[in-house]
Amino acid sequence: MIIYPAIDLKNGRCVRLYKGNMNKETIYNDNPAAQALEWAHSGFSWVHVVDLDGAVNGAPANHSAVRKIIEAVDIPVQLGGGIRTIAQIEKWLAEGVSRIILGTIAVRDPELVKTACYEFPGQIVVGIDARGGKVAVEGWTKESDMQADELAKVFEDVGVSTIIYTDIDRDGTGEGVNIVSTIALAQSTSIPVIASGGVGSLDDLRLVRDAAQYGVEGVIVGKALYDGRITPADALKVVSGQI
Repeated sequence: MIIYPAIDLKNGRCVRLYKGNMNKETIYNDNPAAQALEWAHSGFSWVHVVDLDGAVNGAPANHSAVRKIIEAVDIPVQLGGGIRTIAQIEKWLAEGVSRIILGTIAVRDPELVKTACYEFPGQIVVGIDARGGKVAVEGWTKESDMQADELAKVFEDVGVSTIIYTDIDRDGTGEGVNIVSTIALAQSTSIPVIASGGVGSLDDLRLVRDAAQYGVEGVIVGKALYDGRITPADALKVVSGQI
């Protein structure tokens, strides 16, 4: 299992939202690059970055903050939020991002995702963000008519490296990861799945760790790390099976 500490960017700052509501933010750090460096020094092997403004506006917005994160750390960075063209994907990969997360465009233009997988093998992630089982788009502000497993099936065998599955109603709440829905999605596809949304305790990390047999390979952790309910040291002990 890989733990992906989250850095969500809004107006150049590191924030956490409550259930994806852009008006319900908590600012945790005015220096996202310093936050990324803290996660790297804590022993995490990846950083998960989302440009929240970009997701809502439909085009990357926090360019400077993302560049500083890339420059600050020597561990891989995966980036999502408003990336909806091949040119944008190519640009960020050239600047040092290791994997690109495609969400809204995966619903709107699946052929673009398939093209990206062909042109940038192993570097394309599909973000499936669901509310009540239905996929949400445009920074979670709109819902589609597509179910999460339906979207996953669209990208079977096209080269998607992994799927990030977020339960929006759990995100930022600390109420617990939706392991049932995450496992159900993982069992519907051969693509590895990363769990996201609601992680609030070490028990949640253990649930994800024990779901590896179903194809769940990692978990994104945000608020619980920021507010101290989960320490990096303890999180990594769960990964190694020490606790």
